[in-house]
Amino acid sequence: MVRIYADSTNDLSEEYIRENDIRIIPLYITLGDRTGKDGVDITADEIFKWADENKDVPSTAAFSPADVAEVLQEAKDAGDDVVFVGISGDFSAVCQAVRIAADDMEYGDHIAVIDSRNLSTGIGLVIMETVRLRDEGADINTIREKLQETIPKVRASFVIDTLEYLHRGGRCSSVAKVFAGTLKIKPKIVVEDGRMKVSRKYRGNLQAVLLKYANDMEEDLKQADPRNVYITHSGVDSAIVDEVRAYLESLGHFENIIETRAGGIISCHCGPGTLGVLFVDGRD
Repeated sequence: MVRIYADSTNDLSEEYIRENDIRIIPLYITLGDRTGKDGVDITADEIFKWADENKDVPSTAAFSPADVAEVLQEAKDAGDDVVFVGISGDFSAVCQAVRIAADDMEYGDHIAVIDSRNLSTGIGLVIMETVRLRDEGADINTIREKLQETIPKVRASFVIDTLEYLHRGGRCSSVAKVFAGTLKIKPKIVVEDGRMKVSRKYRGNLQAVLLKYANDMEEDLKQADPRNVYITHSGVDSAIVDEVRAYLESLGHFENIIETRAGGIISCHCGPGTLGVLFVDGRD
């Protein structure tokens, strides 16, 4: 039997995670003198409330190898193999923590650690492919091999409404240059080879910017894997999200247009008003 594990940054819905028997290992979020597990002890809404009240941004931390070992022990006791899909190693040390735990448990041959080279539902898209392969009966070595073909095809980007969170969090070096110019700019952040960079700068109100952002990707969207496209956001007004969804529906290309709310870790670094459209490139 193959079990699937992931860290809490993947932003898949609780329903999908439950229905597909995915086990989540949460990262840690610190709000001042309070530290808790992402999605367990601290939610995204709490993060924004705390940040507004304290004029500061939270800090985040990876889980430890000991945390991982505690969760993996059940799989080892059952003699099952494990595929762990995690956030890019350039953003967090979670994959390294899993590798260390697997070695310490002398279970490394039974665990495939997959660095998604991505974040949020960019990771989620890799997990969905993992689920498909597992359900088709693939072993962990086949899954590892197939995922290396999928990972470079994942297209993850998002527009942020406030630069404060990314700037203070230091997760995107190119944001510093934008931040130095004007807070009125709403940058498009793209993930390339596991790192974030500013690829475009928009101006205007959030609604107009997000529709422009989606329209600018039309050619790539028409060449995407038609099975799934994600709209992932950190609490953007539902009317704006609906407009982005309507645009994607108008393309007549996707079988599933899935809306998800960004979890605590992504919200810590991107802040409120962030929205991304994420998909897998369907071209060979």
